[in-house]
Amino acid sequence: MAQGFSREPGTEGPLSGISPEGHRKVWRWGFMIAIGGFLFGYDTGVVSGALLFIRQEFELSSFEQGSVVSVLLIGAIVGALVAGRTADRLGRRMTLGLEGVIFVIGTVIATFAVDYEMLLAARLVLGLAVGAASATVPIYLSEVSPAEIRGRILSLNQVMITTGILTSYLVDLAFSSTENWRAMFGTGLVPAVALVLAAILLPESPQWLIRRGRADKARKLIISIADEEAADRLVERVEHRDQAEEHPEGTQTRHGWRLLLDASVRPALLVGLTLAAVQQFGGINTIIYYAPTIIEQTGLTASNSIFYSVFIGLINFLMTLVALRLIDRTGRRVLLLVSLGVMFVSLVLLGLSFALGLSPVLSLVFMVLYIAAFACGMGPVFWVLIGEVFPPSVRAVGSSASTMVNWLSNFIVGLSFLPLVDAIGQGQAFWIFAVICALGFWFVARRVPETAGREFDEVDAALRTRFKRGRQAEDQD
Repeated sequence: MAQGFSREPGTEGPLSGISPEGHRKVWRWGFMIAIGGFLFGYDTGVVSGALLFIRQEFELSSFEQGSVVSVLLIGAIVGALVAGRTADRLGRRMTLGLEGVIFVIGTVIATFAVDYEMLLAARLVLGLAVGAASATVPIYLSEVSPAEIRGRILSLNQVMITTGILTSYLVDLAFSSTENWRAMFGTGLVPAVALVLAAILLPESPQWLIRRGRADKARKLIISIADEEAADRLVERVEHRDQAEEHPEGTQTRHGWRLLLDASVRPALLVGLTLAAVQQFGGINTIIYYAPTIIEQTGLTASNSIFYSVFIGLINFLMTLVALRLIDRTGRRVLLLVSLGVMFVSLVLLGLSFALGLSPVLSLVFMVLYIAAFACGMGPVFWVLIGEVFPPSVRAVGSSASTMVNWLSNFIVGLSFLPLVDAIGQGQAFWIFAVICALGFWFVARRVPETAGREFDEVDAALRTRFKRGRQAEDQD
């Protein structure tokens, strides 16, 4: 359960124990934690502009260009795989600090890379940090969030990701006139150091403290933003639920990744893994990574293509802010369905614009429509859901598994996009992504319940109903 400091199951309204100052403190923590999301966005987005100049200096082939992009994703797969267990063993705060150190190391290597191989190594190291942060940040955010603002707090991760992407595009634009791709990478040192400092200042997750036998320390932390009643309630709930989940009657105790094999976790795991794959196979990072390259193929110059990619990054950021306002009001499910539907239509039109050789302006319009649809739904909602659908005892490993699949899918798309375009054409490639969005729409309509404002018990019951009854459950949800 992404419970944080939440109300009792079955009650309505916000938690009375959380003070206004407590809410402000949680928001401050959220922004500090989400620096990890900013670095996720910056280090995945900065390569789009840098690649235009790296390929010339190092004389890279299409495959080598794809590998510079995609090797980060290999590191991210490994980082996401180990992040959950690391966060359980060392704590959320220390794990974030270690990730910040790895960001610093990778950025320094990339800035001073002298050849293709050294650049690959740098991107691999950065990938370890990106993948680990992408799994750790949602866990931490979910565990410090009151239920009534949980969706918005979790959406901070995506807001910061898009902020990082937009910042990377602006940095690319600033250094494009001098073709200084090293400075593009080097600027990432600032947020990397900031993440290390944030980890020093942040408190540990109260739920992790409780599970490590430090209930007194967790109680003091909760009282600093709420009251003693809220603290006692959370301690009791976490301890009781952990006992029920880890020692179910008539079953053997499982630990770590083995917990994901339990039948009770299977619906949440299927939702997490499927949405992780759909988010990437829907084609988003072909735009994020290759926006300047794609736009350049419409006939614009390299500098102009970077300028237009900044505009795309701005739309991505602004629409994520829209999602931040809607996600607790409209709900996760509605945003997902609308997002995937509009993504499908825009990808079909984008494919047509390339296949028929239509105006570059039309291609840009369809690209912006696609980005807007993704940013307002599929982008942030996936990261929110993986912090909500898993039981507390498997939240860390469940988030790691979903994030690992997300990065694996990202890797496949990133590595294969340019060769796929060479083989079948750019328009046809976007049509493949459109089909994935249509399949994702079908899956969400049948299997994904609403989670906004619900406690874990309610979310779990809705998941079981949908997976048992299929279409009939849609009328009952």
